[in-house]
Amino acid sequence: MKNSIWFFLTVSIFSVSVVSGCKDDKEEEITPTNNPQQQQCDTNAVTYSSTVSSIISSNCLSCHSSSLAQGGVALDTHTRVKAVADNGKLMGVITHAAGFKPMPLGGAKLSDCNIAKIKKWVDAGAPNN
Repeated sequence: MKNSIWFFLTVSIFSVSVVSGCKDDKEEEITPTNNPQQQQCDTNAVTYSSTVSSIISSNCLSCHSSSLAQGGVALDTHTRVKAVADNGKLMGVITHAAGFKPMPLGGAKLSDCNIAKIKKWVDAGAPNN
């Protein structure tokens, strides 16, 4: 009988310590992601000059430079990109939102990280920084 009580107490204490040890765990801390881009996406220091302009240059300027300006949209200066950001078209086209022509045209959608960086910049007022 005495052994049964000790066994019950031991199991009870162990169970309480296991359950209480996990109560503050967050899903993202205990379940690793298999997406390396998601793990490395830093949107803390997004600026036009160091972040947004390089994304635009790599993904948009082959069709939207001032010499080409397909669809009448040139994205080769901050002023031109800000105008498209301010009217909502920039986020609409890069997120492939309904009612917008998905960009890059005929290409793969921008990465979630690049979209998040551009969104952060647009939400900050699209500054020339």
